[in-house]
Parts: sequence; C-alpha cells; structure tokens
Amino acid sequence: MRTRRRPAFYNVMFPLWMLIWFPSWLWLLLIPANYLIDRLVLWWSLGSAEDRQQFCRQHTWKICLAGFASDFAGSLLLLGAYLSLSSYDGGWVQDIVWGLGFNPFSSVVGFLVTAAAIALSGACIYALDLRIIRKTGLSEDQSRHSALMLAVCTAPYLFLIPSQLLYQ
Repeated sequence: MRTRRRPAFYNVMFPLWMLIWFPSWLWLLLIPANYLIDRLVLWWSLGSAEDRQQFCRQHTWKICLAGFASDFAGSLLLLGAYLSLSSYDGGWVQDIVWGLGFNPFSSVVGFLVTAAAIALSGACIYALDLRIIRKTGLSEDQSRHSALMLAVCTAPYLFLIPSQLLYQ
C-alpha cells in the first residue's frame, strides 16, 4: 500500500505584499503594530481636543479594521495587475510583472501601478476613517483633518519594499 506524500514546494517566490492574504504568525506582529501606529496618529491628529485619550481608546480598533480593509483593496489592485500581466510572454511585459511583484523600482510602470495601489488604499482609509470619525460627533474640520492624517501616515508604503531582497 502506497502512502500519499504531501506536495513539497521548492523555490516558490511570491511578492511581499501578498503576505496580507495569508494568515500566519506574522499577523501576531502586524495587528498590534498597526493598532499602535493608528492610535498614535489618531492621538496626534486630534491636537488639543479634550478627552483625546478616551476618544482614541474607544475608536482606534474601528480605524485599525478600516486600515486593514483598505490595505486589502490596494493589494487586490496589485494582485489583479500582476496576474493579468503574468500570462503575457513579451519581454517588456515581464519587466512590468517583475516590477509589480518583486521590485517596484525596476520598472516605471510597475512603480506607477504600485503607487496607484498605495493611493487607492490611502483613499479608502480616508473615506472609511472619515465615516467612522464623523459618527463620533467631532466637528467636520476635525474629522477631515484626522482622516487625512490617518490616510497619509498609515497608507501601505510597505508595498514599495522590493520582495527580491528576500530571495537573494
């Protein structure tokens, strides 16, 4: 009787930004770090508002969840571009694919698509956080200021880290 062996994957390379799609022990570090960054930026964006510590304690977890959802939106754009272009065999298209997946600085188009994914995530962060913060009763100006600070400071700039650094 033959026993079935599990398939082994050797030399599997995937872009660093795809780690968000695979729950792992890395999330045990990412979630608290993301929460802490969101809380610090929210606290900073509130300026001299009274009870900002209490405000942050009550609302940071919602903002953190909105940030993760926004990061998924940006990575979905990258994944869609990466998969749709991967099927082409042309030399310049493969340069774009390499730029999207492994080094955004190696291709102008790859960099622009990565920048668009970061901008999409930032826009989603702004829209979701503005909606969350408006419901708390802050003024319209303060809500917009805080949402903008959160969008600019917490956008997923990690998409720009070249994945090829892991594979060298």
